[in-house]
Amino acid sequence: MYRVIIIEDDPMVAAINRQYIENTPGFQVQEVFKNGCDALEYLKTRDTQLIILDYYTPLMNGGEFIDQLHQMGKAPSIIMVTSANDTQIVRDLMSRGVFDYLVKPFEYGRFKAALNKFSQAQSLLGNSKMCLNQEDIDRLWVPAEPSPAATATLAKGLNDATMGLIRNFLKENPAAMYTSEQIAEQIHLSRITIRRYMNYLVETHEIASTIDYQTGGRPSIKYRSR
Repeated sequence: MYRVIIIEDDPMVAAINRQYIENTPGFQVQEVFKNGCDALEYLKTRDTQLIILDYYTPLMNGGEFIDQLHQMGKAPSIIMVTSANDTQIVRDLMSRGVFDYLVKPFEYGRFKAALNKFSQAQSLLGNSKMCLNQEDIDRLWVPAEPSPAATATLAKGLNDATMGLIRNFLKENPAAMYTSEQIAEQIHLSRITIRRYMNYLVETHEIASTIDYQTGGRPSIKYRSR
């Protein structure tokens, strides 16, 4: 099980990052921090294998955090998940050994591809007695690419991160049927937002819907995975 910490001061983004990680087999979130200072204090007595890091965080930025982390003699893999896309910032972070770089708003498929790339790298580099061939080394250096399904264009006004939360919830509960209100309560979004996404998923035949007349009042629409 790969241990992960998240450094992100936006609660919604932190929650999305956490859900994406915990829905990926083999990964476990240890802690979530709003700034690098608290994370460094935590890492004084603990180790982690992967850090999901935002560049713009209180008290210190991502580059300063990495420098202090390395001064402590620690060098876990780091995946940047940030809005920072200035050329100089990207160049500086690459020079500090950042493993992968995702620009907000990120797609779920791209996030998962970054985790898969990390997992693959750990498998290849975990055995110090094994010699890598060129194909193995190429897999370490080629940028991660999400699957074609993950990069499909959404309808205007829909967000990949929100869609990822909904898809993950439905995947975890394949046999059950839920109203948009029930889904909204579980993933902490408004029912109006959920309804827009559910309508899209029904139209694209990704999920099925039915009308429940046994409510004792107004009929309700229920949804389930196909």
